[in-house]
Amino acid sequence: MIMKKLLVLIFICTVFGIKAQDKFTVSGYAKDAKNGEALIGVTVYKKNSQIGTSTNEYGFYSLTLPKGQDTIVFSFVGYKTVLKPINLTSNLTVSTEIGEEGKELEEVVISSEREDKNIKSMEMSVAKLDIKQIQKMPALLGEVDIVKSIQLLPGVTTVGEGASGFNVRGGNIDQNLVLMDEAPVYNSSHLFGFFSIFNPDAVKDVKLIKGGIPAQYGGRASSVLDIRMKEGNSKKMEVNGGLGTIFSRLSIEAPIFKDKASFIVAGRRSYIDVLAKPLLAKRQPDLKDAKFYFYDLTAKLNWRINDKNTVFASGYLGRDIFGAGFVFNWGNTTGTVRWNHIFNSKLFMNLTAFYSNYKYELGFKNEGNAQKFEWKSNIINYSFKPDFTYYLNNKNTIKFGAQAILYTFKPGEAIITSENGDKSNISLDNQYGVEYAAYVDNEQKLSNRFTLQYGLRWSFFNYMGKGTKYTYRDTIPNESKPLEKEEKIGDGKNIATYNNPEPRLAVNYTINDKSSVKLGYNRMSQYLHIVSNTAASTPLDIYTPVTNNVKPLISDQITLGYFRNFKDNMFETSAEIYYKDMQNQLDYVDNANLLLNPRLESDLVQGKGRAYGFELYLKKAKGKFTGWVSYTLSKTERQVRGISNEEWFLSKYDRTHNVNTVLIFDLNKRFSFSANFVYQTGTPATFPTAKVEVQGYVIPYNTDNKRNNYRNTPYHRADIGITCNLSPNNKKGRKHALVLSVYNVYNRRNAFSIYFRNNPDYPVNTEAVRYSVIASIVPAITYNFKF
Repeated sequence: MIMKKLLVLIFICTVFGIKAQDKFTVSGYAKDAKNGEALIGVTVYKKNSQIGTSTNEYGFYSLTLPKGQDTIVFSFVGYKTVLKPINLTSNLTVSTEIGEEGKELEEVVISSEREDKNIKSMEMSVAKLDIKQIQKMPALLGEVDIVKSIQLLPGVTTVGEGASGFNVRGGNIDQNLVLMDEAPVYNSSHLFGFFSIFNPDAVKDVKLIKGGIPAQYGGRASSVLDIRMKEGNSKKMEVNGGLGTIFSRLSIEAPIFKDKASFIVAGRRSYIDVLAKPLLAKRQPDLKDAKFYFYDLTAKLNWRINDKNTVFASGYLGRDIFGAGFVFNWGNTTGTVRWNHIFNSKLFMNLTAFYSNYKYELGFKNEGNAQKFEWKSNIINYSFKPDFTYYLNNKNTIKFGAQAILYTFKPGEAIITSENGDKSNISLDNQYGVEYAAYVDNEQKLSNRFTLQYGLRWSFFNYMGKGTKYTYRDTIPNESKPLEKEEKIGDGKNIATYNNPEPRLAVNYTINDKSSVKLGYNRMSQYLHIVSNTAASTPLDIYTPVTNNVKPLISDQITLGYFRNFKDNMFETSAEIYYKDMQNQLDYVDNANLLLNPRLESDLVQGKGRAYGFELYLKKAKGKFTGWVSYTLSKTERQVRGISNEEWFLSKYDRTHNVNTVLIFDLNKRFSFSANFVYQTGTPATFPTAKVEVQGYVIPYNTDNKRNNYRNTPYHRADIGITCNLSPNNKKGRKHALVLSVYNVYNRRNAFSIYFRNNPDYPVNTEAVRYSVIASIVPAITYNFKF
């Protein structure tokens, strides 16, 4: 009923912008002249006017103009501005290829128009990272990393070095919707968080949305990381790669039919196990057959059937493998098929079907007998998603669509084999769910200064059999709930259902060409939770759907920001404040048993959460010297019945102060210098406040029963890098470069955690022990090539 009312409201609001006069629509694609890649976010507008639009994720645009002769302008940062004369007597298709600045192309006119998209667009709390800029930043072991670069943005943190994923505005890592060509990724890290799974040679666009999230996104409470992969060079064959300190990479892209179909295949493999094997065989013979490496493969194919139809197929396969007397591996597998169809000059459709599978395995084996342990876990998704964009007129762009996701949760397939070969199956039941969603959204330009974007997403989740339905009785706070009854549920039978309206609103008031004020509100519903009570996420964490005992996480966030550009858009600044309220935040009773526990839900509790803060951002976008400085002042708290005296306590993701600095200096065509600096307040931790002596041993304990009552020491680090282009004047597109980097340049030993133990020599004395993941300077060299 509410959805119908919203549709009526959108219709009423939009028809006021329609006038009975001769108008026609010009539409088409904007692509990179060098490789044929679709360009996302190109500004397309009528010359000397405020009438304009932007290309979508597939490079498509639609612009309605009065009948007659005119000129449309294509403008994109880092590219030449293109002017196209048109004569509108009917709907017209105008596609263009845009060259990078400094590249001479035929039939391209250079315009003096400047872009100020960050001022006039509806986007706020959005960060877009240029992959070319990411490749210049210093990184751990010299390897470019998407997720590590994301962590240098305001409002984004991590609990420490070696931690998987990232945290946005106080949210857990499972509250980030990480998309690779629209398929969700459940673990975005290799090597326990030191590297991400995204191969930079295959990445085209990186966008992080922290607030004001549009209605087409849903399913997570805190943010969206939308990563789009390259389609492949449709002009000529191109090879990129690199030889690094611990892994190498190679990508090949080429046209199948020039300007019609192309592909890209990119792979990486670490070889630290190969390098270490001779040393281990000599010093640690028991580890001579140890395995510790990772690999990933990314592939994509696109085919432009005709002017109205394009199909894409992409996939990812990656694994981390560790073994030294045990077997431990994990990884993601995704596959996406998409069909772009243009019904007419105003209606664009993208139809997506995807598959996602995150799986890990853990096993131990006794070489002397048959004794062993095997554990496997998966989370599998199948989804179908149509998305439509209707360019009603120059004042209204309507987006609508729907999605269905089928979930299969396999929390644990575990078998214990005894010494004599007897097997004990301690596996947990699989869990099943299906999530449906429908949305509608309209971006409406009320005047040259005032723009609205409003919409509604309605989500529905059905937790269903085959499985066991557990019902628990309530008990005293912070204690495991006793079981009241359990019931076997048949295949496909309903166990619990939830549905939630998720309104979205964004407002942009443009003060002048250099500044604007933006307001955003979004409600998000999340129907799955990560189950982990460790300081940092690990590959062994499991996901659980909402059930009859576990409710969905509901997040309401409001954001207000001021945006200002200086010196002809050379400098971009923003100041944002936000407040986020979270309901049904998952937590655990003290001493909760999370490992292969069929009655896990008895140890789970849910409470309230809140996060609020202030973010400052200064970016220099043009010139030889570029980069940004950001500062975040924030607080993240939880309140759960029976925990921490039922008072508000700091979340383990709370960082009061967060300062990030990224500096890049292009000295000339040959040399580029870069530096990072990070400072963050230490993460909260629960420390004992007293101790008692029993039979000569000291036992620490907490007298006030408060959780996260202290903090670890502050985290700070500096990195430097130098890129030397070995072929600066090569006109054939061939490039060879050496990248020298030093991570943790002043040798800071940052505390990942601090714990307490009895002194081995004097048990009556206790001592605090600092655990550091990286406790030294880490130099590296990487050779990159392109031809």
